[in-house]
Amino acid sequence: MTHALQLKEEGNRRFLAGDYATAEALYSQALVLDPTNPALYTNRAITRLRTCQWDNVIADCDECLRISPDNMKAHFYLSQAHLALHAYDDAVAHALKAHQLCVRAADKSLVAITAHVLKCKKERWDDLEKRRMRETSELENEVNYLLTSERDRALQELGDVDEGTRKEIEEEWQQKIDRMRVVFEKATANESKRRVVPDWAIDGISFGFMVDPVITKTGKSYERASIEEHLRRQPVDPLTREPLYISELVANRDLKQACDEFLEENGWAADW
Repeated sequence: MTHALQLKEEGNRRFLAGDYATAEALYSQALVLDPTNPALYTNRAITRLRTCQWDNVIADCDECLRISPDNMKAHFYLSQAHLALHAYDDAVAHALKAHQLCVRAADKSLVAITAHVLKCKKERWDDLEKRRMRETSELENEVNYLLTSERDRALQELGDVDEGTRKEIEEEWQQKIDRMRVVFEKATANESKRRVVPDWAIDGISFGFMVDPVITKTGKSYERASIEEHLRRQPVDPLTREPLYISELVANRDLKQACDEFLEENGWAADW
């Protein structure tokens, strides 16, 4: 056994014991001896994830991907670090790549990665929603300021008019301002209103929103992660109880596109 491998295995033991600082140091020593080993970079990256060293996680994963571009763990950890740093587009992109590689490898991490994809999309949508709400509020304040300024200017230009006329004009301007506020309130209420998630987007096993739907021989669609986990435990169709194997599942691309489009406009549905 090489010294680098011994350091790696000791690092693994320290990691499992929760001693992340020592594990990180051991992986770093192993990398000095074996700097082209992708597993050492992902091992060190996950210890750094545990200690919230986001930039260092990104550095390790980037180096791993330079050596091994299709390393699933590197994309998964990289997505988590970008999400922590609120780099939502990068987080989603690497989460989807990790999901794709996980499916290709038939890896048992699919449930966790699928959940992470939804989390990334949800947090990206939440961020866009907060920005939209802030921009709407700023626009309302700007319009209110302009209307109020125009009202004040109009009243100043009236000159000497009777109090009744002045009061009538003031009321007309106030009605404009009130209507403007009502328009913004209605727009905000409509945009914030949660829509019901359509039945076709809900997985019949986990009852969550589908990320990667697949079709069984009977024509029923399920979330890939859910149905594959079910079939690993018991290779039978959940509905008919007839024999069913993972190799018989077919990607439902049309449904996936519909789910992607719905989630893009209704990111809250990721928490369904």
